[in-house]
Amino acid sequence: MPSSWPHLIAAPILLPLLTAAVLLLMGEGRRSVKGAINVAVCALVLLIAVALAWHANHAEGAQAIGVYLPGNWPVPYGIVLVADRLSALMLTLTAALALAASIYATARWHRAGVHFHALFQLQLMGLNGAFLTGDLFNLFVFFEIMLTASYGLLLHGSGWPRVRAGLHVIAINLMASTLFLIGAALLYGVTGTLNLADMAVAAAAIAPADRGLRHAGAAILAVAFLAKAGAWPLAFWLPGAYASAAAPIAALFAVMTKLGVYALLRVWTLLFSVGSGASGSFGSPVITGIGLATLAFGAVGMLATRNLARMAAFGVIVSSGTLLAAMGLRRAPITGAALYYAAASTLALGALFLLIELIDRARQAGESPQLVSEALPSAPGRAGRGNMAFQTFAYEAETVRAAPPVPGVNLDDAGQALTGRAIPAAMAFLGLTFIACGLTLAGLPPLAGFVGKFSMLSALLATRTMPTAGWLFFALLLAGGLLAMIAVARAGIRSFWTPRAQPPRLLLAETLPIVLLVALLLLLTVFAGPALRYTQAAARALYAPRNYISAVIMTRPRPAPGAAGQQGAP
Repeated sequence: MPSSWPHLIAAPILLPLLTAAVLLLMGEGRRSVKGAINVAVCALVLLIAVALAWHANHAEGAQAIGVYLPGNWPVPYGIVLVADRLSALMLTLTAALALAASIYATARWHRAGVHFHALFQLQLMGLNGAFLTGDLFNLFVFFEIMLTASYGLLLHGSGWPRVRAGLHVIAINLMASTLFLIGAALLYGVTGTLNLADMAVAAAAIAPADRGLRHAGAAILAVAFLAKAGAWPLAFWLPGAYASAAAPIAALFAVMTKLGVYALLRVWTLLFSVGSGASGSFGSPVITGIGLATLAFGAVGMLATRNLARMAAFGVIVSSGTLLAAMGLRRAPITGAALYYAAASTLALGALFLLIELIDRARQAGESPQLVSEALPSAPGRAGRGNMAFQTFAYEAETVRAAPPVPGVNLDDAGQALTGRAIPAAMAFLGLTFIACGLTLAGLPPLAGFVGKFSMLSALLATRTMPTAGWLFFALLLAGGLLAMIAVARAGIRSFWTPRAQPPRLLLAETLPIVLLVALLLLLTVFAGPALRYTQAAARALYAPRNYISAVIMTRPRPAPGAAGQQGAP
């Protein structure tokens, strides 16, 4: 990495931190200015994440892994930040969702409560820090920063459903954080370090008598990560929380479960790599089983609910379950395809959470009853209920007289012809973007969801010795796609094919972020080849972590200014 680039690794953490501090110092007013600052910082973080991903993709070997020592302490004593293909991918995904959510919030949601933008930046800081950190302790710290900000964001806008969902989220995450500390303490007691690369080296030299403690610590840590990933049976909190959150918050939350899967994937591939001997396959069958159960639970949940927001929340569970099941199989081609699918589905879910509010607004506008007094002039000499009854009868009679039946033409409930009617631009926009999100979640052609699922199925069939769990994963991918297709089609019919749906008034700040996310989906589809090569390379690096370990261990602190001259002096 060029000498000026390591500092860029810390930027996705420092920029949101400093921005949150500035926004808090600005007080409770000037929300339009705060919104502009929030959007600008998210856009800058997205550019930095893309630059890190570009460098990771174009470098070779250990050079593709950027390491930064914020305190300039040697490994493993100081904080270390690591940017490789996987962390850069997750940074880009998070920044894209954050940019879309921040733009959408400026339409109205940032006025629903105080300190929205500061909490938003702290949430972004926690997510970016967790993806970049190279040690367990700071992973815990960034997890807590992210969760603390998420509690405030989940309650943004008030209301009893958000309070109840917030209490559930706090309870489950406090339990998970406690398990996190216990698991990290056990691993530290066995390996003597919290740096992940150093821990991978120390794990290979653990005495057989201490192997049980290593397994116990890793298992407890895995439970904490699975709870944060929304894995079954610990996913009971997720549908209610995501469905009750404000639209831009739910869109950003779509990547939170991926953080739990990312942490599990990162820690597991380092502690239990292929060269770990008898412990090499520890926990993999259990992770695969949990992933399959999560995938099935999410797919059935999508089909069972009639609420659009809960359907999207179950789609988040499906995406996490798919990635967990692929991870447990420990095949780089399968995991690489699953990473591609996870990126596409996360973008689709973020756009869907934003769309749902606009769709619900259209349905509420169509279902709101119109007072008869607003439709017809008052009849002279009539008042009270008699006047209302008279006007209702006159309105119905006028409707019948105004719309006589036309032979050979299908009529709707109001007696109007169904053919030859122009589709409002707002409804066309909502319908087309909803179809794009639905096709991606169901894995149907021609969008990126189909490419990801097809790649996973191809990788499964190409496996020479397919385990039973692999065949179950194959079947669930097909069955889950079918259930998701039925759920999305049913939701589309209820939302767009009913005569009550009315075109809502859409603002540019509401449509632009949805266009951004759908455009990224189209880019993933058009450039599916390079994107799949990127995720496949990221998966291969995960299962062969030698370059990651050597890049971190071999990084040395930079000498102090003037130190070189002092060393050469007599």
